[in-house]
Amino acid sequence: MPGTRNSRLLRLAARPVCAALLFSLAGATTLSQAAITDTPTQVQARVTSSEAKTRHPIVLVHGLFGFDNVLGIDYFYRIPESLAGAGAKVYVAQVSGANSSEIRGEQLIQELKNLRALSGNPSLKFNLIGHSQGAPTARYVAAVEPGLVASVTSVGGANGGSKVADILRRIPEGSASEAVVAETLRLAMLLLGALSGKDPSQLPEVPLNALNSLTTVGGAAFDKKFPQGRPAPGSTCDVKSGPAEANGVRYYSWSGVQPLTNAFDASDVAMGGLSLVAFGSETNDGLLAVCSTRLGTHLGDYRQNHLDEVNQLFGLTYAGLWTLFEKKPVQLYQEQAARLKNAGL
Repeated sequence: MPGTRNSRLLRLAARPVCAALLFSLAGATTLSQAAITDTPTQVQARVTSSEAKTRHPIVLVHGLFGFDNVLGIDYFYRIPESLAGAGAKVYVAQVSGANSSEIRGEQLIQELKNLRALSGNPSLKFNLIGHSQGAPTARYVAAVEPGLVASVTSVGGANGGSKVADILRRIPEGSASEAVVAETLRLAMLLLGALSGKDPSQLPEVPLNALNSLTTVGGAAFDKKFPQGRPAPGSTCDVKSGPAEANGVRYYSWSGVQPLTNAFDASDVAMGGLSLVAFGSETNDGLLAVCSTRLGTHLGDYRQNHLDEVNQLFGLTYAGLWTLFEKKPVQLYQEQAARLKNAGL
């Protein structure tokens, strides 16, 4: 059963998404004890309002090299607790940190089905909020299992692929250099996964699969198979919204548009460097061109980089005079939850 926030920290977030946790009937309301080895832990917080009390639970889906929680530190830094404190029922997905969007999507489907079965509600749906590669991961679920999904919200989503991935893909395929890079990333992800409680036999790390998914060619291929919510192919960057609804699922998105946001944030150096190398004068968040992030109803562009979008590093996001007027990341998630609530989702 879902535990408390305290147990979540004490267990070092030991809640891997087990792809093998299948139940025999899709609408089953119970699972045999043998079939249940672990489930995502519901994030708990002292509830101070009902502002974010959505009809359907919220599930946060991490991006490339992501995790749910490592040694008590959330990928979505302080965001799950803020949503739970505002009345939402919140879960954080645990899928492969480095694999294709389709494989990650299949892992997420099994997690959602497991949660549905444990809830006793065979028609339970979820509001998926995905960051970076978490957005196409959530889109895959909505496309192949729309009955599981009430809405998909993309935050700095890698929906059209990334020119940074294009640069990395220039390493000759099948070369020794590619093998070394792939193995180094795989080992790094296994270490990170061990710290976050992932089972590598259930959530395999295959960096080349992730890289191929995240190139602009990979993004275009994904869009062709799963176009729901995306602007029409060939649309200019002036087209900020795609279809708001498809197959009963609502789609939303927002993104960051400023790689360098805080001189005291060490991650800004990387974001700024990647921006110069990959994007030049094209508006981007350090890893993604803003044009490639569009999905469903456009909710805004903000002076955030790719890590600011999940309130990292450790809440040290943008600084400057505009902070008097710009919404902080946590506030954006709370406002989206309120929007979903008001829409009956």
